[in-house]
Amino acid sequence: MRLRLSALGHRFGQQAPWLFRGLSANLSPGERCALVGPSGSGKSTLLSLVAGWSAPAEGTILLEGIERIHWVFQNPHGVPRRAAIDHVAFPLLAQGAGLAEADTEALALCSRVGLGELADRRPFSMLSGGEAQRLMLARAIASKPDLLLVDEPTAQLDRRSAVLVNEAIASIGTDGGIVLIATHDELTAAACDREISLAEYTDPGVGAEPPEHAPRTGRTRRTKRTERAELEQ
Repeated sequence: MRLRLSALGHRFGQQAPWLFRGLSANLSPGERCALVGPSGSGKSTLLSLVAGWSAPAEGTILLEGIERIHWVFQNPHGVPRRAAIDHVAFPLLAQGAGLAEADTEALALCSRVGLGELADRRPFSMLSGGEAQRLMLARAIASKPDLLLVDEPTAQLDRRSAVLVNEAIASIGTDGGIVLIATHDELTAAACDREISLAEYTDPGVGAEPPEHAPRTGRTRRTKRTERAELEQ
């Protein structure tokens, strides 16, 4: 299983400036990768390209062995009258789990993102923004996706809620899928294993031809989290 981005570039129209250009990177199972960059640099757009919602202006996206894609949006939405645990149990039931088995696993996943004590809370609207975002992450894990796309998970949260969401993000890469997160939050990026800065792939020329030299090959940097793990080995 692998996600390959090759010489990727995108813009909206032939005369529009490029959001990013010459982006190449390979992502492997278990990796959490943060897409960072200023507002308007194309982070959410890149997620939509990877999801297959639209085609890139140039370059290719190859999903090798990836069949299940799950997206956690910036604004979490749930079923109003259902308890928090029900949202996590639904995908487990859809996969064939029995009711008792689904509830047990769903409770474990809620606890994993710090919502164990709120699992029976209803309705959904009673959850805070941070709690709802963590619940959507738990539901995403329950769906067992090959590729998890997360769009600006802390953009509308206070700092305390953002810290809890980032702790949940740090726990979700252990399930073997690839996690790609668009974020402007340095702490969210630090919770990931690697980082791709779209600011390094901007092209100031409008309508400029691709450079003659070889395309860039995924200029990414390891996060402090990865460096600490290497020192502990």
